[in-house]
Amino acid sequence: MEVTGLFAGKPQPFGPRKAPSSIIKQAFDSLSIEIDGAIEDEQGNKKLHGGPEMAVHQYAQASYLLLQQAFPEAAPLMQFGSIGENISAPAMNESNVCIGDVYQMGSVVLQVSSPRAPCAKINHRYKLNKVDHFVLQEGITGWYYRVLEPGILNIGDVIKLKERNERPVSVRDVMFMTKAPDGLRYSQAQIEQAVQSDGLAPEWQEKLKRKLR
Repeated sequence: MEVTGLFAGKPQPFGPRKAPSSIIKQAFDSLSIEIDGAIEDEQGNKKLHGGPEMAVHQYAQASYLLLQQAFPEAAPLMQFGSIGENISAPAMNESNVCIGDVYQMGSVVLQVSSPRAPCAKINHRYKLNKVDHFVLQEGITGWYYRVLEPGILNIGDVIKLKERNERPVSVRDVMFMTKAPDGLRYSQAQIEQAVQSDGLAPEWQEKLKRKLR
Protein backbone atom coordinates (compact mmCIF):
# COMPACT_ATOMS: atom_id res chain seq x y z
CA MET A 1 0.00 0.00 0.00
CA GLU A 2 1.12 3.55 -0.61
CA VAL A 3 -0.23 7.07 -0.33
CA THR A 4 -1.65 8.15 -3.70
CA GLY A 5 -3.45 11.35 -2.69
CA LEU A 6 -3.03 14.12 -0.12
CA PHE A 7 -5.51 16.93 0.46
CA ALA A 8 -5.86 19.97 2.71
CA GLY A 9 -7.91 23.15 2.85
CA LYS A 10 -8.70 26.34 4.70
CA PRO A 11 -12.12 27.44 6.00
CA GLN A 12 -14.42 29.20 3.58
CA PRO A 13 -18.14 30.05 3.60
CA PHE A 14 -19.99 26.90 2.71
CA GLY A 15 -23.53 25.56 2.47
CA PRO A 16 -26.84 27.42 2.73
CA ARG A 17 -25.83 29.13 5.97
CA LYS A 18 -22.37 30.08 4.69
CA ALA A 19 -20.79 28.63 7.82
CA PRO A 20 -17.01 28.23 7.64
CA SER A 21 -15.94 24.77 6.47
CA SER A 22 -12.82 23.13 5.07
CA ILE A 23 -14.53 20.24 3.32
CA ILE A 24 -13.37 21.65 -0.02
CA LYS A 25 -9.71 20.71 -0.20
CA GLN A 26 -6.85 21.06 -2.67
CA ALA A 27 -4.37 18.37 -3.72
CA PHE A 28 -0.86 18.52 -2.24
CA ASP A 29 2.34 16.62 -2.98
CA SER A 30 3.22 16.57 0.73
CA LEU A 31 1.72 17.54 4.08
CA SER A 32 3.47 18.56 7.29
CA ILE A 33 1.78 16.46 9.97
CA GLU A 34 1.78 17.65 13.59
CA ILE A 35 -0.12 16.37 16.64
CA ASP A 36 -3.26 18.35 15.74
CA GLY A 37 -3.09 17.51 12.03
CA ALA A 38 -1.57 18.93 8.86
CA ILE A 39 -0.18 22.45 9.00
CA GLU A 40 -1.69 23.00 5.56
CA ASP A 41 -5.15 22.00 6.81
CA GLU A 42 -7.49 23.93 9.10
CA GLN A 43 -10.95 23.15 10.50
CA GLY A 44 -13.85 25.54 10.09
CA ASN A 45 -15.57 24.43 13.31
CA LYS A 46 -12.96 23.38 15.85
CA LYS A 47 -15.61 22.35 18.39
CA LEU A 48 -16.73 19.50 16.14
CA HIS A 49 -13.67 18.79 14.02
CA GLY A 50 -9.94 18.49 14.44
CA GLY A 51 -7.88 18.14 17.59
CA PRO A 52 -5.62 15.23 18.57
CA GLU A 53 -8.34 12.55 18.26
CA MET A 54 -9.41 13.71 14.77
CA ALA A 55 -6.09 14.98 13.48
CA VAL A 56 -6.05 13.28 10.08
CA HIS A 57 -8.89 11.85 7.99
CA GLN A 58 -8.70 9.06 5.41
CA TYR A 59 -11.45 7.94 3.03
CA ALA A 60 -11.55 4.68 1.08
CA GLN A 61 -11.06 5.05 -2.66
CA ALA A 62 -13.50 2.21 -3.42
CA SER A 63 -16.28 4.12 -1.64
CA TYR A 64 -16.28 6.77 -4.34
CA LEU A 65 -17.40 4.17 -6.88
CA LEU A 66 -20.33 3.26 -4.63
CA LEU A 67 -21.25 6.93 -4.33
CA GLN A 68 -21.03 7.48 -8.07
CA GLN A 69 -23.24 4.47 -8.74
CA ALA A 70 -25.83 5.54 -6.16
CA PHE A 71 -25.85 9.20 -7.21
CA PRO A 72 -24.95 9.31 -10.93
CA GLU A 73 -26.15 12.89 -11.27
CA ALA A 74 -23.37 13.98 -8.89
CA ALA A 75 -20.72 11.52 -10.12
CA PRO A 76 -18.50 14.22 -11.68
CA LEU A 77 -18.18 15.85 -8.25
CA MET A 78 -17.40 12.59 -6.45
CA GLN A 79 -13.65 12.48 -6.98
CA PHE A 80 -10.86 11.59 -4.57
CA GLY A 81 -10.50 14.32 -1.94
CA SER A 82 -14.00 15.71 -2.43
CA ILE A 83 -15.51 14.34 0.78
CA GLY A 84 -12.90 16.17 2.85
CA GLU A 85 -10.25 13.55 3.49
CA ASN A 86 -6.55 14.24 3.95
CA ILE A 87 -5.23 10.85 2.80
CA SER A 88 -6.19 8.66 -0.14
CA ALA A 89 -4.79 5.16 -0.69
CA PRO A 90 -5.98 2.01 -2.47
CA ALA A 91 -6.99 -1.23 -0.74
CA MET A 92 -7.76 0.31 2.67
CA ASN A 93 -11.41 0.49 3.76
CA GLU A 94 -13.64 0.49 6.83
CA SER A 95 -13.78 -3.31 6.95
CA ASN A 96 -10.03 -4.00 6.86
CA VAL A 97 -8.93 -0.99 8.92
CA CYS A 98 -9.43 -1.49 12.67
CA ILE A 99 -9.58 0.70 15.74
CA GLY A 100 -6.13 1.05 17.27
CA ASP A 101 -4.26 0.10 14.09
CA VAL A 102 -0.89 1.83 13.95
CA TYR A 103 0.36 2.74 10.47
CA GLN A 104 3.74 4.03 9.38
CA MET A 105 3.45 6.37 6.39
CA GLY A 106 6.84 7.72 5.44
CA SER A 107 8.19 9.45 8.55
CA VAL A 108 4.71 9.77 10.08
CA VAL A 109 3.14 7.26 12.48
CA LEU A 110 -0.66 7.35 12.82
CA GLN A 111 -3.15 5.41 14.94
CA VAL A 112 -6.78 4.81 13.96
CA SER A 113 -8.97 6.46 16.60
CA SER A 114 -12.57 6.39 15.32
CA PRO A 115 -14.96 6.39 12.37
CA ARG A 116 -15.95 9.71 10.88
CA ALA A 117 -19.58 10.50 11.66
CA PRO A 118 -21.19 11.79 8.42
CA CYS A 119 -22.99 15.12 8.50
CA ALA A 120 -25.12 17.30 6.22
CA LYS A 121 -22.06 19.05 4.82
CA ILE A 122 -21.60 16.00 2.60
CA ASN A 123 -25.01 16.75 1.06
CA HIS A 124 -24.04 20.37 0.48
CA ARG A 125 -20.74 19.29 -1.05
CA TYR A 126 -22.48 17.18 -3.69
CA LYS A 127 -25.60 19.36 -3.97
CA LEU A 128 -27.88 16.42 -3.16
CA ASN A 129 -30.00 15.30 -0.22
CA LYS A 130 -29.45 12.10 1.76
CA VAL A 131 -25.91 11.39 0.63
CA ASP A 132 -24.96 11.41 4.31
CA HIS A 133 -27.68 8.81 5.00
CA PHE A 134 -26.29 6.57 2.25
CA VAL A 135 -22.76 6.93 3.61
CA LEU A 136 -23.97 5.87 7.04
CA GLN A 137 -26.16 3.03 5.81
CA GLU A 138 -23.33 1.55 3.73
CA GLY A 139 -20.72 2.10 6.44
CA ILE A 140 -18.48 4.08 4.07
CA THR A 141 -17.70 6.86 6.53
CA GLY A 142 -13.91 6.97 6.47
CA TRP A 143 -11.86 7.13 9.65
CA TYR A 144 -9.76 9.43 11.79
CA TYR A 145 -6.20 9.09 13.02
CA ARG A 146 -4.34 10.48 15.99
CA VAL A 147 -0.69 11.35 15.36
CA LEU A 148 1.87 9.29 17.29
CA GLU A 149 4.93 10.59 15.46
CA PRO A 150 4.75 13.85 13.47
CA GLY A 151 6.63 14.28 10.23
CA ILE A 152 6.31 14.90 6.51
CA LEU A 153 3.80 12.83 4.54
CA ASN A 154 4.45 12.52 0.81
CA ILE A 155 2.68 11.12 -2.23
CA GLY A 156 4.19 7.69 -2.83
CA ASP A 157 5.04 6.97 0.81
CA VAL A 158 4.67 3.29 1.65
CA ILE A 159 1.95 2.46 4.18
CA LYS A 160 2.95 -0.23 6.68
CA LEU A 161 0.72 -1.72 9.38
CA LYS A 162 2.94 -1.74 12.47
CA GLU A 163 0.50 -2.82 15.21
CA ARG A 164 -2.99 -4.27 15.53
CA ASN A 165 -5.01 -5.12 18.64
CA GLU A 166 -5.12 -8.78 19.59
CA ARG A 167 -8.92 -8.69 19.26
CA PRO A 168 -9.42 -6.15 16.49
CA VAL A 169 -12.70 -4.35 15.84
CA SER A 170 -13.17 -2.75 12.44
CA VAL A 171 -14.05 0.89 11.85
CA ARG A 172 -17.22 -0.27 10.11
CA ASP A 173 -18.38 -2.31 13.11
CA VAL A 174 -17.84 0.55 15.54
CA MET A 175 -19.89 2.88 13.35
CA PHE A 176 -22.69 0.35 13.00
CA MET A 177 -22.67 -0.36 16.73
CA THR A 178 -23.42 3.29 17.46
CA LYS A 179 -25.84 4.01 14.60
CA ALA A 180 -26.97 0.60 13.41
CA PRO A 181 -29.39 0.46 10.46
CA ASP A 182 -32.60 -1.49 11.05
CA GLY A 183 -31.99 -5.20 11.28
CA LEU A 184 -28.32 -4.96 12.18
CA ARG A 185 -27.64 -5.76 15.81
CA TYR A 186 -24.58 -6.52 17.91
CA SER A 187 -24.38 -8.47 21.13
CA GLN A 188 -23.44 -6.88 24.41
CA ALA A 189 -20.19 -8.85 24.37
CA GLN A 190 -19.27 -7.46 20.94
CA ILE A 191 -19.95 -3.90 22.06
CA GLU A 192 -18.00 -4.40 25.28
CA GLN A 193 -15.06 -5.67 23.23
CA ALA A 194 -15.23 -2.54 21.10
CA VAL A 195 -15.36 -0.27 24.16
CA GLN A 196 -12.19 -1.90 25.43
CA SER A 197 -10.31 -1.58 22.13
CA ASP A 198 -6.97 0.11 22.70
CA GLY A 199 -6.90 3.35 20.76
CA LEU A 200 -10.63 4.05 20.56
CA ALA A 201 -11.29 7.77 21.00
CA PRO A 202 -12.96 8.67 24.34
CA GLU A 203 -15.96 10.22 22.57
CA TRP A 204 -16.67 6.91 20.86
CA GLN A 205 -16.13 4.94 24.04
CA GLU A 206 -18.94 6.98 25.57
CA LYS A 207 -21.19 6.42 22.55
CA LEU A 208 -20.76 2.67 22.89
CA LYS A 209 -21.24 2.75 26.66
CA ARG A 210 -24.58 4.49 26.11
CA LYS A 211 -25.58 1.59 23.86
CA LEU A 212 -24.76 -0.83 26.68
CA ARG A 213 -26.81 1.19 29.15
